[in-house]
Amino acid sequence: MKSVINIRDLSLEEIDELIQTALDIIDDPAAYARSCLGRILATLFFEPSTRTRLSFESAMYGLGGNVISVAGADSSSAAKGESIADTAKTVSCYADIMAMRHPKEGAALVAANNASIPVINAGDGGHYHPTQTLTDLLTIWREKGRFTGLTVGLCGDLKFGRTVHSLITALSCYSGIRFYLISPEELKLPSYVKKDVLHSGGIPYVQTTSMEIALPELDILYMTRVQRERFFNEEDYLRLKDSYILTPERLKKAKPDMSIMHPLPRVNEISVAVDADPRACYFKQVLNGKYIRMALILKLLQEAGTL
Repeated sequence: MKSVINIRDLSLEEIDELIQTALDIIDDPAAYARSCLGRILATLFFEPSTRTRLSFESAMYGLGGNVISVAGADSSSAAKGESIADTAKTVSCYADIMAMRHPKEGAALVAANNASIPVINAGDGGHYHPTQTLTDLLTIWREKGRFTGLTVGLCGDLKFGRTVHSLITALSCYSGIRFYLISPEELKLPSYVKKDVLHSGGIPYVQTTSMEIALPELDILYMTRVQRERFFNEEDYLRLKDSYILTPERLKKAKPDMSIMHPLPRVNEISVAVDADPRACYFKQVLNGKYIRMALILKLLQEAGTL
């Protein structure tokens, strides 16, 4: 039985298969509307979420399945001190597959090691968010038609941004990729990501504090918010939160076919005036997230022998 905790749990062939399934679902959703009839997805979200939780639930309903959920640690037995391992064993008695978000790094792996059903990591602290990465990859494919030969700028919180870490890991598997890493000094990409992914793979990158230097070179600009919940010091958050704000004026320097992405939620790092720009893809990402999660739920249930 397979779980997906890290994007590296999926081979390139499996990612390509998931993208193709998602494209098939987009073309003919009715053909998949009863695929998971009688199956149950459990969503366990011990950290606030709108898009990811609703996306998983919408995906399961779109496949004809059902959903049971926990939204917040206060409404679960975690508030009584129950371990993640015991929670995973318990939920395995009620559901066929589980999606879990938790503020502690490694929590999803503990759940996967103790569950008797597939576990999908819906975000564990600052570590991994593999289904957001799959969402990003589907969006890139639908916008660019390829994963090779792209120059990708990642801007904002590269230190705590789990979506950034996972996307770099995934895109580094393809040829001709190069990155611009745009962040304040305090929020630079962690050295372990650079060492384990970029340096080990010989992936070219430019590290800069300047959005203006990077913009003319980019095929994709991936914006992120500065995450208040990851800071120990409110003063540091307030000092850094407005480091980069994308505006129509700044976009004049970008390529006419550059794609603007953001995992959302945004705070004010992308001006609402940018929403009308045809290069803005972030709300398309939201819909793509539903389709790729439908494809992943199908794949894992099939591999588990549940369908």
